[in-house]
Amino acid sequence: MTKIKRIGVLTSGGDAPGMNAAIRAVVRGAIFNNVEVMGIIKGYQGMIEENFIKMESHSVSNIIQLGGTILKSARSKEFLKPEGRQKAFDNLKKHKIDGLVVIGGDGTFTGARIFSQEHDIPVVGIPGTIDNDLYGTDSTIGYDTALNTVIESVDKIRDTASAHSRLFFIEVMGRDAGFLALRSGIASGAEAILLPEVETDFSNLQVFLQNQYKKKKKTSSIVLVAEGEKMGSTMSIAEKVAKDHPEFDVRVTILGHTQRGGSPTVYDRVLASQLGVAAVEALLDDQKSIMVGIMNREITQVPFNQTLKNKKELNPGLLKISGILSI
Repeated sequence: MTKIKRIGVLTSGGDAPGMNAAIRAVVRGAIFNNVEVMGIIKGYQGMIEENFIKMESHSVSNIIQLGGTILKSARSKEFLKPEGRQKAFDNLKKHKIDGLVVIGGDGTFTGARIFSQEHDIPVVGIPGTIDNDLYGTDSTIGYDTALNTVIESVDKIRDTASAHSRLFFIEVMGRDAGFLALRSGIASGAEAILLPEVETDFSNLQVFLQNQYKKKKKTSSIVLVAEGEKMGSTMSIAEKVAKDHPEFDVRVTILGHTQRGGSPTVYDRVLASQLGVAAVEALLDDQKSIMVGIMNREITQVPFNQTLKNKKELNPGLLKISGILSI
């Protein structure tokens, strides 16, 4: 018999479409196994402030289609300190919470790993981030929805770029990871994709753009830029191109937080449901300090140490394709 009788669930870090679907799966998966659930409002800060609510099956009705997170998210400076984590643990014990499910990205899992090491409580992570940069899972919750949001936006921008013969630099999220930029760049037919993982010389970009316009007789182009691109900010890159090439009518669009919002896609809803149930089952199986993910369509369990230590690499096949299709 498992010692888990009551679990807590929280969302932390940047929100991602599908987090609500994951919350729903955790709550109902736990109830199915006769385990009580406490929702923790505003992530780790909510643990410190004792911001808990009891969750029933009806608590998660009609949320699977919603973006954002009903449990809210917040950064917690207090949780970075041992004293803050001790206070959080004391509150969990006060409410008889035996295990935790945390939904978020690498920052969330870093906090979860430290917390689980310091205190005797099992923690299981569910990968929820549009960046898709977590090692040990083919996809993270929110990634597919964000891709579709980017594609819709780029398609619309291409219409106006063609109408006015303009060169658009479009920035997408990704911090130090180009997964979102690479896949959406291929899908949108972007003429160039700038990624933080791939070294791009500014002179090479200039030659490429000149070839696009002269050799292919292009009247408009889309350059997709990951926000962590090492050549500089999207705005600075565009300004330099415009200065050096006044023949280009350059414009910049930063998609920003629109990529985080919106109703999750079918894929993200199903993935979130799978991982939510898997997280509960992992806790009941006495697992701790792990992330549940999906690899080759199968649920996997990866220790926090591995998913935080190892860097997820871009698909080399997609990199090759992006180069071939840009000629």
